[in-house]
Amino acid sequence: MARRRKSTSRKKSSSHFWSKLLFFLILLILGLGFGIWKYPTTARQWVAVIVEKVKPARQNPPQEPQPEPTVTPSATIPQEPVVTVPGSTTAQQQPVITVQTQYDHLKLGVPGKADKIIDRPGYALGYIEYHEQPAWVIYRLTKEQALTKAAKRGDDFKEDPEIPTGSATLADYRRSGYDRGHLAPAADMAYSLRTMGDSFFMSNMSPQRPKFNRGVWKDLEAQVRDFAISERDVYIVTGPILPKTKTVTIGGNKVTVPTHYYKIVYDRTPPEKMIAFILPNDGSDRPLQDFAVTVDAVEAATGLNFFSVVPQPKQEQLESTISVQDWRWKKRK
Repeated sequence: MARRRKSTSRKKSSSHFWSKLLFFLILLILGLGFGIWKYPTTARQWVAVIVEKVKPARQNPPQEPQPEPTVTPSATIPQEPVVTVPGSTTAQQQPVITVQTQYDHLKLGVPGKADKIIDRPGYALGYIEYHEQPAWVIYRLTKEQALTKAAKRGDDFKEDPEIPTGSATLADYRRSGYDRGHLAPAADMAYSLRTMGDSFFMSNMSPQRPKFNRGVWKDLEAQVRDFAISERDVYIVTGPILPKTKTVTIGGNKVTVPTHYYKIVYDRTPPEKMIAFILPNDGSDRPLQDFAVTVDAVEAATGLNFFSVVPQPKQEQLESTISVQDWRWKKRK
């Protein structure tokens, strides 16, 4: 009899458990139903999350890493700027700047504002203290000057005493992996001891990769001297394309390392013509013509305004044209 009472008690206990479980499930279903009715958007979000979690991994295979885009010159002559500078001021917004000068370099206009404008016998420049280099260097070069070799290169690099805050120093470049790249080339300044010496001021330097400075940039400088000889009288503007904020710097003075450089040549002998170049700060074996752009493209990339004294109609026509075929070219070695 005792055993039979024990069996009956077990059955009652089991029945009581299942009744409680059923009651709990009914409450849960009612609660979920009420929640879906009351908050449909939230419910859909939770369902989406749950579905996403249980998706097979094969539906979301790992993506292959995409390579970083690289800036390379176009294989054809570009009609638009090769590089743009975020936040830069367009040339049309730049005021016309004039200065008193005893030399010819700035007579066609000052390309843009600078912390210090220096006008020397061989060239003029606009120095930007933040970047510790010029935004532009401009000079006139005649056939006679290009052919005259009155001074030998001496490599007498020196700080510029005319920069009130101090120019970049030799120490900034030492063991940096970058060359002290001339903007007004020493070879263009060989027509006198004074101009040759002035070309080695550190205010005329910009950090250039060795394979760029000693390769395609050197070839472009030689080609431009040939332009001065063949066209007899040209204006040359050179500079880095400076970013609004620094990314890569060298030395204690944090000299900005530009990603690109530009060069402009203006032949004033009728029929007048202009040509410009934008080159990445890297080596290249490509023909120089591949880097040719309009002057407008350089203005858009730098925010500078070149040759602002030239009458507007003529300026617009010359600066919007790429005249590669109108220049005498030498084949790169």
